Amino acid sequence: MKKMLIYAYTEFNLGDDLFIKVLCERYPDTEFRICAPSLYKRIFKEIKNLKVYPSDSIFFRGIAFICRRLKIHNLAQKYMADRSDGVVHIGGSIFMQADHWKEHFKNAEAIRNKNKPYYLLGSNFGPYTDKEYYEEHRRIFKDYTDICFREQHSYDLFEDLDNVRLAPDIIFQLDPPNLQTEPEDYIVISVIKPSAKDLNGFDNLYYEKMKELAIYFIEKGYAVHFMSFCEHEGDQLAIEEIQNLMGSSYEDVIQVHLYKTNIEEVLSVLANSSFIVASRFHAMILGWVLGKPVFPVAYSKKMINVMEDAQFKGLFTDFTTLEHLQPAQVFESMTTHYMDVTPQAKHAERHFEHLDTYLSLYERRIRYESQAEHS
Repeated sequence: MKKMLIYAYTEFNLGDDLFIKVLCERYPDTEFRICAPSLYKRIFKEIKNLKVYPSDSIFFRGIAFICRRLKIHNLAQKYMADRSDGVVHIGGSIFMQADHWKEHFKNAEAIRNKNKPYYLLGSNFGPYTDKEYYEEHRRIFKDYTDICFREQHSYDLFEDLDNVRLAPDIIFQLDPPNLQTEPEDYIVISVIKPSAKDLNGFDNLYYEKMKELAIYFIEKGYAVHFMSFCEHEGDQLAIEEIQNLMGSSYEDVIQVHLYKTNIEEVLSVLANSSFIVASRFHAMILGWVLGKPVFPVAYSKKMINVMEDAQFKGLFTDFTTLEHLQPAQVFESMTTHYMDVTPQAKHAERHFEHLDTYLSLYERRIRYESQAEHS
């Protein structure tokens, strides 16, 4: 059995955790390893070919402390990568320039063993402000085995590299269990904390607009289910702020869903809703996959890029127009914002084309050697 290390964002973000789920379920005959908080064992307890090494254990925290003191980068995951047959670096917004991007860059590079394959799947690139950020990544990208971006803009930045490809977001190919019954009389509002997305100065406006939307739908006879995709990034705090603005009079028609380890529960809530207001990128994608009308609240250009790639014709808002958003416009979108994403689901499998070849060739060789040994 081939052994592959997964390098991913492991902060209990629903979108990134779904990437891991799709990857492992696609290759049941491959052993995957990941360094992540111990609660990830609960998230993926049904996935037998994934081994979670707890990053919050005393052992791993001790190694991390020593490495920080000695200025050694990512020693534990480097050790794991060196004893694997390759690395799959999978995730969405994993190349947004941050204040300490050079440190993150060194941590990621420390994992890469240049004698083994390294796959970068499902990502977009940016936003970034410094040319050095782009040039440094361009330099190392040349040495990756395979890179498949999820939107056209990112692909265009590196299209001259022979190892760079393009496919729709990996979650388009998610095949959720049969969760859906007749849509119930509630809408889902997936929320964000704008300042956590570098949208400083927009928190209060955003909370007020989400409050207005929630009250409008309640007065139209719908319950409202607020949903947090990632507590670490402030979604839960955002829900609390919106609820405080609404006051106690609406408590009976509001529910709150906080993703932590409960993937199936969250998917079920989305699947049985009547409508999704999607501030989260993957709330938009999942809504389309589940056949729901979706009104996107785009917090970054990446959402707009994907809407354009998917030829989404419905209304949406971003943070340049949010101030003028009227709840009646959103309500009218309930009957017009459906998307048939069958083509995207099919094309999203292209992310795994090269990894398919690598893993299947290995499995075929093992079977051949086994047959030869017993003949």
